[in-house]
Amino acid sequence: MSRLDPRLLLQGYATGIFPMADSRDADELFWVEPRNRAIIPLDHFHLARSLRRTLRSGKFLVTHDTDFPGVIAACAEREETWINAELEHAMIALQGSGHAHSIEVWEGEQLVGGLYGVKLGRAFFGESMFSRRTDASKVALAWLVARMKVGNFSLLDCQFMTEHLASLGAISIPRETYVALLSAALGGAAAGGASAALDAGFEAPPDFLALDRLLELAGVLGAAGPAGYVIAQLLGQTS
Repeated sequence: MSRLDPRLLLQGYATGIFPMADSRDADELFWVEPRNRAIIPLDHFHLARSLRRTLRSGKFLVTHDTDFPGVIAACAEREETWINAELEHAMIALQGSGHAHSIEVWEGEQLVGGLYGVKLGRAFFGESMFSRRTDASKVALAWLVARMKVGNFSLLDCQFMTEHLASLGAISIPRETYVALLSAALGGAAAGGASAALDAGFEAPPDFLALDRLLELAGVLGAAGPAGYVIAQLLGQTS
């Protein structure tokens, strides 16, 4: 296949496909279009009471785009991974163009959890997450969902369903339903029209940084516990 670059990656995501490798050391990549797709409806994120307590405790400090290379490298540090060197380098280049983001979870100065993904239109395509402390990846995902809600996003794609994602509110939808949601998130452009999706303007554009301004206005930006309290409030009900 052609070597990945930011434009090619965005064209793939705009048409509902994403790249994977067979292993960390694989030389080749292939495009995937699952028959069923996992998404998290933003208004139905499952915030368990234990996770709410963790968010509000101040145990973790959460940042975004502070260590994108560190997050993707940590996500690839497992026995089975679809992140090879070419995909890693392409994602880092995409982050440099402003279309990929990471959420980092810190315990002191240690990176203990996080996630990364691709942003296009009102969609965020979650690629992978990792956790080195209990609930660290859940905290990262909670912050991502809150950021998307505040920033006028509409689609959080999680690719494949897992028990972990299901416990956080993920649902599985057929490809046809996903394509319709993706088209709406890209401003109504047809799923096959990648160029239109990439170049079209969006009314009331999504804003990945809107949450930062909200936290700053509340006087809690960078304050782990108070900021976590706001995140928990934004995510609503618990169980």
